[in-house]
Amino acid sequence: MTRATRRGRRRTALAVAAVAASAALAIQLPATATATPAAPHPAAAHLSGAPAAPGATHTAYDDTYYKDAIGKTGQELKSSLHQIIKSTQTGKLTYSQVWDALKDTDEDPNNKSNVILLYSGRSQSKDAHGGNPDDWNREHVWAKSHGDFGTSTGPGTDLHHLRPEDVSVNSDRGNKDFDNGGSPVPEAPGSFTDNDSFEPRDAVKGDVARMILYMAVRYDGDDGFPDLEPNDKVDNGTAPNIGKLSVLKAWSQADPPDAFEQHRNQVIFDKYQHNRNPFVDHPEWVNEIW
Repeated sequence: MTRATRRGRRRTALAVAAVAASAALAIQLPATATATPAAPHPAAAHLSGAPAAPGATHTAYDDTYYKDAIGKTGQELKSSLHQIIKSTQTGKLTYSQVWDALKDTDEDPNNKSNVILLYSGRSQSKDAHGGNPDDWNREHVWAKSHGDFGTSTGPGTDLHHLRPEDVSVNSDRGNKDFDNGGSPVPEAPGSFTDNDSFEPRDAVKGDVARMILYMAVRYDGDDGFPDLEPNDKVDNGTAPNIGKLSVLKAWSQADPPDAFEQHRNQVIFDKYQHNRNPFVDHPEWVNEIW
């Protein structure tokens, strides 16, 4: 089967998913899983977890955290969100602290001794992390070589794009851009890869897209770190870019935020960084900016 044929099938699957998403959120966990909400932050008391419909009255949460962004579009919205999520990120972690934080943010709600691996979807012991092939390690969804920001405190330790993943699968992804197509990835059912791109399983496609777009808004070149920007290319190398933007936008549309992703956003806000991924709270803002 050719890569183009696989991509065509992937696009068809995404279109079907987009229709289904209007009736129910796509859940990335087993059907029996229910996420336990984090203790609410005072400013988040009225967060609904669902995007506001066009013309709808915004929640009290929008009147606090996002008050300076509401009603804006395009570059003005992007700039406003950058200031919000930068200024409220009062908690910053070291790379060693990320291990314990991921045990909390990505905890399996059906087994609190385990975490859910991003691309694999496997529930694995929190303690089974390290460098062995079947351990889990810290996956940088925005590959750290794209901008060469390393693992010092900053984009290299930002929990909004760091996830637990099987060591072998993490190696298979490497620093590849995101796109549709390729060959199946061992130990990550539903994921595909080729020599210049990686396609995650359907249930986390939107998660990946929203993490990438968060990074593009948060790190804008004004705080000593590279200006991270998505583009519509693959094989970006060490440039501070990741693609493909058109594919990421389609993934975000087809796979809207689910309970696990919303809970994760809340835990990071309440307990660790105290900033939010705006595209989890308002996925419609993806198309408003890009």
